Amino acid sequence: MLSPSIHRPSYIEVNLENIRQNVKNIKAHLKNNEEIFAVVKANGYSHGAVEAGRVAIEAGATGLCVATLDEGLSLREADIIEPILVLGVTDVKYAALAAQQNISLTVAQTDWLKEAARENFATLKIHLKVDSGMGRIGFTNREELLQACKILQKDNHFEAEGIFTHFATADEVDDSYFQEQLHKFKKITADLPIDFKYKHVANSATTLWRDDSGFNMVRLGIAMYGLNPSGSAIELPYELKTAFSLHSEIVFIKEVEPKTKISYGATYEAQAEEWIATIPLGYADGWLRRMQGFEVLVDGKRCPIVGRVCMDQLMIKVPQKYDVGTQVTLLGKNGNDTITIESAAEYAGTINYEIICSLSERLPRIYK
Repeated sequence: MLSPSIHRPSYIEVNLENIRQNVKNIKAHLKNNEEIFAVVKANGYSHGAVEAGRVAIEAGATGLCVATLDEGLSLREADIIEPILVLGVTDVKYAALAAQQNISLTVAQTDWLKEAARENFATLKIHLKVDSGMGRIGFTNREELLQACKILQKDNHFEAEGIFTHFATADEVDDSYFQEQLHKFKKITADLPIDFKYKHVANSATTLWRDDSGFNMVRLGIAMYGLNPSGSAIELPYELKTAFSLHSEIVFIKEVEPKTKISYGATYEAQAEEWIATIPLGYADGWLRRMQGFEVLVDGKRCPIVGRVCMDQLMIKVPQKYDVGTQVTLLGKNGNDTITIESAAEYAGTINYEIICSLSERLPRIYK
């Protein structure tokens, strides 16, 4: 496991109060008093799963969602006792471990249940996953779903806790495919022989913009961290506060002559005498190599990344000589200006999720 590099000045800052306020704000806007399960997979979208999970629970979330059993076990090791749901497929051989730790598992086919029934464990909580059009995992026809329900009813190994689906286009303006998925889910799950405790379809986008389809629980992911699930395609219906920022410092600065080349491939050449500063952060930290040409903030001023981003360092052109130790902001506010995660995503041709989730564990997380 990669240890955070605490002896260099590059770090992620996480504002836990903003996460708290986002959860409270979203909870206040829920129309049907749905429960909130906070999604803290991928180390809480790089914010820190334990820290984000704890503050979300304090703010009113009643459970947590993760992608893998190991992520759930880490939360249990941190003494988090609230319900935890693993959203991905877990190998049957770990069913006993999940049951022992009171971690709910997603099941997407009857064969899994049949095999798990032969294992020796106490009660395991199950959420059945319906593939209504995402094309990833889940039951696709009612006959198989009914068969799964019969197994859950007959076998006291299992507790039928939930049933759910996931939308592919809830963050898009055109809601036609969203409505198609919603209709399919309602049809395939109508009049099932089990009264599931949780029936949930709403991710962040659904929670924000499709509030008529939350059922009785919502899975709150990217919005909890103050980010727009659609990037900038759809305006947020109410304010969310970004909790994430990325900072470093100038560790070396020099004035270069015209025609001086910078970094691998010599892709940048100084056009005049220029001040070039080196920042100790690179693509091994998850700051993508294609961010060459993007801007960072120094003393509230926008400064371009010049030359290719290296594995552990990058260079920027600054308007004057700055002291070593001067703060550099790659994402977030510096002075009167802000580099948004959305703007970084647009520059990189990706989404805000990938920008933050790409940032590695080598970067320490500092909590406000």
